[in-house]
Amino acid sequence: MAKRWRQYSYADQQNYLRWIRIIFIWLFVFFIIHTAVSGLLVSNRIIENTTMKPGLLPGDRFVFFSFVPQHMFRDKNEGNLPFRRGQIVLVDRSVGKGKPVLQTVFDWFVRFFTLQRYSLFPKDDILFVKRVVGLPGDTVSMSNYIIRVIPAGENYEYTEFELAERDYIPELPQQSLQWDESIPFSGSMDSMVLQKEQCFVISDDRSVTNDSRTWGPVPADSIIARVLVRYWPLTRLGNP
Repeated sequence: MAKRWRQYSYADQQNYLRWIRIIFIWLFVFFIIHTAVSGLLVSNRIIENTTMKPGLLPGDRFVFFSFVPQHMFRDKNEGNLPFRRGQIVLVDRSVGKGKPVLQTVFDWFVRFFTLQRYSLFPKDDILFVKRVVGLPGDTVSMSNYIIRVIPAGENYEYTEFELAERDYIPELPQQSLQWDESIPFSGSMDSMVLQKEQCFVISDDRSVTNDSRTWGPVPADSIIARVLVRYWPLTRLGNP
């Protein structure tokens, strides 16, 4: 009976409202911390296609280290890119196209309260896992599906593997004799010089997969993260 009379107690009502405010404050603080960590430091992603086989397979789960803070404060006149040739990175194709600020804020709330299950943006259409093979100033070409690079300021040509910090093996399809260099997936590509703030990214599966062969060079700022570690499956745990 005493509990039924508490609804008429001013002190109890104020105490109840105080706890409600505390709960909302802690939820807001946790939201801010979660958003800062997932948006500015690290995030996780599941590979859902075969564009990076044989090294990355569907179902593999990775932690990505974000470049967003470094892009915000780096001196673009001096370069200072936070990634290197050969690294597996996350490319955001929406960078430079403009996202509504209000919609971006609402998207943070939606992703937070749905445990990253839903988003206001079609993430699968704008985020791509690729490998960096060309940096600003490089001269890039392709022969038999292998990228060849003349680094900026140098005169000698290297294969993509000689410039990579880690070994990797791409998936090379059989080249059709009917395809010529005018076709993006023919296996060959005329040389191009990457301009300032331009990078060349490519899939490890060199068959019909979209990358800089079809997009063209991507802005350096669109490369927003790199793979830090693969945490699943446990049999392939580590840095790919």
